Amino acid sequence: MENLAQGILAVADWLTLHVTVWVLVGTGLFLTIASRGLQFRHFGTMIRTVTGSRREAKGGISSFQAFTISLAARVGVGNIFGVAAALLMGGPGAIFWMWVVALVGMATAFFEATLAQIFKVRAADGTFRGGPAYYIKLGMKNRVLASIFAVITVVTCAFVITSVQSNAIAGTLLAALGDTGSSPVFAGLTEAQIMIAALLFVFAAMVIFGGIRTVARVTEWMAPIMSMIYVIMVAVIVVMNIGQFAHVMAEIFRGAFAFEPLVGGLGGGILAAIINGTKRGLFSNEAGQGTAPNAAATATVPHPVSQGMIQSLGVFIDTIIVCTATAFVILIAGPEVWGAEGVNPANLTSLAVAHELGAWSIMPMAVLIFVLAYSSIIAAYVYSETNMTFVTGSKVATWAVRVISVASVVIGALVSLDLVWNSVDIAMAIMTVTNLVALLFLCKWGLGALRDYELQRKKGVKVPVFVGVANPNLPADVPSDSWTGAQD
Repeated sequence: MENLAQGILAVADWLTLHVTVWVLVGTGLFLTIASRGLQFRHFGTMIRTVTGSRREAKGGISSFQAFTISLAARVGVGNIFGVAAALLMGGPGAIFWMWVVALVGMATAFFEATLAQIFKVRAADGTFRGGPAYYIKLGMKNRVLASIFAVITVVTCAFVITSVQSNAIAGTLLAALGDTGSSPVFAGLTEAQIMIAALLFVFAAMVIFGGIRTVARVTEWMAPIMSMIYVIMVAVIVVMNIGQFAHVMAEIFRGAFAFEPLVGGLGGGILAAIINGTKRGLFSNEAGQGTAPNAAATATVPHPVSQGMIQSLGVFIDTIIVCTATAFVILIAGPEVWGAEGVNPANLTSLAVAHELGAWSIMPMAVLIFVLAYSSIIAAYVYSETNMTFVTGSKVATWAVRVISVASVVIGALVSLDLVWNSVDIAMAIMTVTNLVALLFLCKWGLGALRDYELQRKKGVKVPVFVGVANPNLPADVPSDSWTGAQD
């Protein structure tokens, strides 16, 4: 099994270096140029759009709720374990390549969210559904490719991502709780493992079985609050060590282009930095992966571009702010922490925080990681259910996804998932390349919607309204009834 895991890891690294990184960054650059750098020109608009997005959505899901669902998936294990893994295996330079992925990914995130809104459809419960499967089918007129993407997403989100997140929770809590002794009932498991698995079952089932509306209500407050707590915690450490800021930045830029690995516990070399920065950056902010658009499509908004702006800002928050803060904390801690025996991605960030704030922070960090990873679990469920609804509208299938998601959470907390951790990169690479091909094919729709939005703003319209029929800025009429009139 270990040899299989290593073989899959080798395949994942090859795909990242020779395929994903080129397609991901290349598409992001193309969309950035085509949109005249919208992520920079409209950065202020993005902030204003988020702050005004919590208004009532007339029984639907608000723009802010859709943003927090995707933020819940973004700000999680990837920001803590993912950054630690990138540093351990790719050195400080990996953070530079995470920044590159994020900055061009802001344009990618804008286009995939905007397309998800344009091609969304109304579900039986009155909410909207959409995402890559929908815009591939309706925009590219390719039902086969859309179905393939949907099936891959269901499997990846309902099983792989949920298992990875719960495995991270279990590893963190077990490290904080210590050895509690073997379970007298379940051979090979400890009492702590059983307790954590049971706790995760209750929390996951409570929300997932409630459906997408319940997820939206929970993530609306949980994701922003917990993300803010984590950012404040690491910001305090950065301020305490502000004198090392220039040194840390120099290490990041030097490591991004260094041909030899660094010493003292961190990996490195330019290839390692690119591979791990790209993989962990994609796992963290999801830009181009095709998962976040499933959440973006659920929002009830007056214009698709509004949600595109919000989702683009989410990438900035996730990587440029949260991931960078994590990297600073780890690098500030120094080689006595990240070079110590037994250090791994699961405990490096917690150890670095404890090194700066004291041992008392171990348990709060465990709780924080629990909540962040838990929020990612329920967001992954949203993505899997949305795509299962695309494949088949059967209620039995919908409930099957819910049951599988909850079961995967429990399994992930009980078993070692090296194989799954390595497999997730391959699954995400396939999803990403498929989605990016669709974005390039349909970019004229995103550019048309952006042009429509900007023209209305130039005319003094404070809240631009989108109509998908007889709109001169679009290449054709929107092939669904979601935009026949204004949405409030």
